[in-house]
Amino acid sequence: MKSFLLQPLLFLVTASAVLAQAPANEHNCASPSATAPYVGSGTQTFSPNQNLCLPQLAPTPTGLSPLAFIVAGGEPSDRVDSQGSIYVVSIRGVPGGVDLWRWYSPDDGSPNKNKTLPFRYEGQPDNCGIFSFENGGCANNTGSATNLGLAPGGGDADIAVNSPNPVTNVPNLALTSLTVAPGVTATNSSDRGNSFFNPPNVAAALIPADDRQWQDAIDTSTVYLSYHDAATFNIDVQRSNDGGLTYVNGLGQAIDAQTVPAATTPAGSANTAGQIRIDHSSCSSRGNLYEIFTAPDSAAENVTSAPQRTVYVGVSTDAKLGGPSFTFADHKIFTSPLGSLGATNGNDQIFPALATDNFGYLYAAWSDNSNIFFSSSSNLGTTWSTTPLRLNQGATVGKSNVFPWVAADANGHVVVVWFGTNLAGNSNDTTVMEKTCSNGTTNCWAQWNVYMAESVNGHAASPKFTQFTASDHFIHSGTVSSGGTFGSANRNLLDFFQVALDLQHRANIAFADDHLASTLCSTQSPGHCANNDPQTFRVGVPYFTYQLKANPSIVTAGQCAAGS
Repeated sequence: MKSFLLQPLLFLVTASAVLAQAPANEHNCASPSATAPYVGSGTQTFSPNQNLCLPQLAPTPTGLSPLAFIVAGGEPSDRVDSQGSIYVVSIRGVPGGVDLWRWYSPDDGSPNKNKTLPFRYEGQPDNCGIFSFENGGCANNTGSATNLGLAPGGGDADIAVNSPNPVTNVPNLALTSLTVAPGVTATNSSDRGNSFFNPPNVAAALIPADDRQWQDAIDTSTVYLSYHDAATFNIDVQRSNDGGLTYVNGLGQAIDAQTVPAATTPAGSANTAGQIRIDHSSCSSRGNLYEIFTAPDSAAENVTSAPQRTVYVGVSTDAKLGGPSFTFADHKIFTSPLGSLGATNGNDQIFPALATDNFGYLYAAWSDNSNIFFSSSSNLGTTWSTTPLRLNQGATVGKSNVFPWVAADANGHVVVVWFGTNLAGNSNDTTVMEKTCSNGTTNCWAQWNVYMAESVNGHAASPKFTQFTASDHFIHSGTVSSGGTFGSANRNLLDFFQVALDLQHRANIAFADDHLASTLCSTQSPGHCANNDPQTFRVGVPYFTYQLKANPSIVTAGQCAAGS
């Protein structure tokens, strides 16, 4: 069983902070920042990689609050709403809260000449003034001398976007962040992230003591929330009827009775829950609810703490009926054969990922720590491709590849992103990923890039994918932990990153990156501030890039998936 809560660092400071502007014309940035502002060279396919401005410390150091957290930004989630607004959220760790960025062209400006986007830093949505000395919070807490920079959550975060409000014509933005107790903090925004409901709901989860929550939304008010409860490690699913502020129904269990012996009880291997997904198509399957997870293949394997070699999907066809309870039926997507890397390492490297397209087809991706696998379902998750497709191609074959994420739209248009390195071996193994370099640098360590594979016929019997390198620089050196909180390898990138498709069918990727030294290196690692120095202090921060042009072969017409 993995746990994914992050605890932040503490640091005593006396310096002050001011507002600054990043080279990508990002707005509302605090200075000093976590790392030096960075804009890469870009590629033929992707925009220049840009780091999203993040405060160096929180709270803003003053006599009122001399003790501050070193701010990092890991596990970036991103979404694009129905009007083209792009949102990115990342976590600081409990009780540091989360940070949010937004780009909405009418308010934030057109893309820069170099194609980077002028994001606006929106502050801490799960703070919103409740832990400040005066009201303000959210967008107004950046650089504030009176805001404590603390929040109920920050352990994990997720966001969801849905239909525009019929009165204001602004899409709702729902956000949750995780803490140990009572569990999940929820809030929402009706003005594109400039402000959030205040105070946040610190008891959104109806079952206390939770871990790793996910969200998805479908209409103006309906948002679903899934999470683990510590007592059973079942995957609990709740529905919000008010846009993600309160979650009133808590009787959905994504792991059905038949699968419970193989996948629950924290004492065994249990399960790793990927995100929850709603069918947004116009087909009769619209509103179907899907939850992907990995677990052992049987109760016997679970009891002996065997690796999670089977990928499952829970399917609910009655959640959309709006009743106080709803049910799931679980289906196996794939079981890695004994002796394979999936059976040895597990298919939870870390999260399995799931997406649906505009015609009700489903797509799953997962990693065995070496390969990124892909499977599709043409009958609403009941059966899946018999043999999954290995996505990583070319120079990434035989190397370590982890952290897959998938997005889909149109008819069979699918993109999968992941981290891949130039070395073979397990991403957690320091003996192969962090060998001692003869010149004392990290230059011979594993060098990680962001990759993307794209298909326009993702649900075909033999789909074709094209692989791209989305990063324009190495984003990390050394090990990458796939063990959650208890992993012994480097966790600067934390546990996942995401991709979202925009209205033009282009991939928008938010990822964590620590290739630059932290601006605090002179005090945290005196004498070690070089970017390739193994002893340099560094933190992961969110980066962003997007696909410059949509694939011209995307198909937007077609027939609904079987059964829909």
